[in-house]
This record gives sequence, C-alpha cells and structure tokens, in this order.
Amino acid sequence: MCLEKELKVSFEFFPPKNQRMADVLWNSLKRLEPLNPQFVSVTYGARGSTRTMTHDLVKKIIRETKIPPAAHLTCIGSKISEIEEIASNYWSDGIRHIVALRGDIPNDIDHKKEELKYATDLIRTLKNINDFEITVSAYPEGHPDSRSIEQDIDFLQHKIDLGATRAITQFFFDTNIFFEFLNKLRKKNINIPVIPGILPVTDCKKTIEFCNSTNCSIPAWLKEMFVGLDSDPETRKLVAATISAEQCKKLAKEGIKEFHFYTLNRADLSFAICHILGIRSLEDIQIND
Repeated sequence: MCLEKELKVSFEFFPPKNQRMADVLWNSLKRLEPLNPQFVSVTYGARGSTRTMTHDLVKKIIRETKIPPAAHLTCIGSKISEIEEIASNYWSDGIRHIVALRGDIPNDIDHKKEELKYATDLIRTLKNINDFEITVSAYPEGHPDSRSIEQDIDFLQHKIDLGATRAITQFFFDTNIFFEFLNKLRKKNINIPVIPGILPVTDCKKTIEFCNSTNCSIPAWLKEMFVGLDSDPETRKLVAATISAEQCKKLAKEGIKEFHFYTLNRADLSFAICHILGIRSLEDIQIND
C-alpha cells in the first residue's frame, strides 16, 4: 500500500524538562523533518507552566527547520492581557498557526470566575490580535467535561464560527468510533478537516490509565496484544507500530488522508508507521525513481 503522494502527516511534541530531553526531542524532530510534515505542534503545560519553553522551541523550529510550527496555547488561568501579549509576540516571531485549547482546570481556581473560560474565548481573543490560523480539538468519544457528544459538536461549531479552520481529534483506537463521530459532524454541515489523532501504544498500562482520565475507550483486543510483553520493549515497539499502521490504513481506505501523530517526543515509532504507509523522504523517493 503506497500512499505517499496522497497522505499528509503532522507530529506533536511536548517541551522538554531538561537538556537531555531537549536533545532527544530535537533529534526526533530532525529525523521526521524529511517526511515533509504539514506542521509540527508543540504542547503547552497546565496553566502555561511551559510557556517559555514552548515559545522558545517553536521559534527554534522556525529558524532551524523547514517545518511549519504550530504553538499550543491554553487559556485557563490566564488573563486576556496575558494572551494578547503572547499572541502579539508569536505573530512578531513569525508564528502564524496556533492550536487553541481551553486547558485542564486546576482544583485551586473557580472556572466560572475566569476571564477566559473556554477555547471559544481564546479564539476570539486571538482573532482580535491577528488573523492566526486556528486549529482546535475534537473528541470522538466526548470530552470528559461535556454532557454529550452533541454538546461537543455544538462547541466545535462555535469554534468554527469564530475562525477555527481545522480540528485534531483526541486519540482513539476503534476506527468505527471516529467515523460515527465524523458522520455526525457532516450531518451538521461541519466540513472543516478533522484530523485523526494517532497514539502508538508502547506502554499499555500507562495508556489504559490515560484513557481512563480522557474518556477514551481501549478495546480488549488491543490489551491482549500486549500481554506478556512488559519486559520486552523491542517487541512492544513492533506491535505498536503494526497496530497504528493498520489503524491508519483502515482510515485511509475510507478516504482519510491526514494523520496527526502524538510522538511523545520519540521519532522511531512515528517514522516506522509512516514508512509502512509509504510516506518517505523526498531523497528516498528520488532514489527509488
């Protein structure tokens, strides 16, 4: 299955906590660069805890790579004036693409008293600063704080009305769940690109814990695939790459041509999955030709 001329990919990284992690991240990003991703996104810590690192990393990507960067920005715990300053700095540094998110609500703040309560408030503020390209989140299985999928869809429509032009989904493992969600969006005349978020599973136990906190179901068959591999990381990687590649193939067969990989700052799995899908560097393609 060779789809490199059809498929588009993007990758997500999180800011490093120390120099060793920074080196791992940068090496991973440089390895993925030849795959010509649409963009790479850099996440944002709770309440802006990694604000400086996110900004510095995005600026480095602009200076030292050919990959368009997208900076995550959350609004919970921030004042409008803070977001205005951050957005103005991003624009002056050449950053035009922002992934606009509400962010997790800390236990020590009253959400209802915040100046910026939702991602819609953030989008409105950003658009008042400059004409940023805005990507937002979507939740095939529902946001943990939402009453229903329908409420999530209404929120997504509001984000689009305010200027969002792309959505990236929370990761999922059952492709039927994604298509059911996508069908609901299309019936509501929501036609922006909805990019499936792909999470290669290397640590099944941690993934299960994460799924429990993010309202994401994990199929029994997937858990079964990792039984007996707790002490065999290399085989886990092979299994993880195979599962994610098959997931992408199923999605591509039904017309999905864009994928967003949650890399966890490691290139090996995402690179292997892209290779299986036929996504190669320009140099490799020229050699094969």
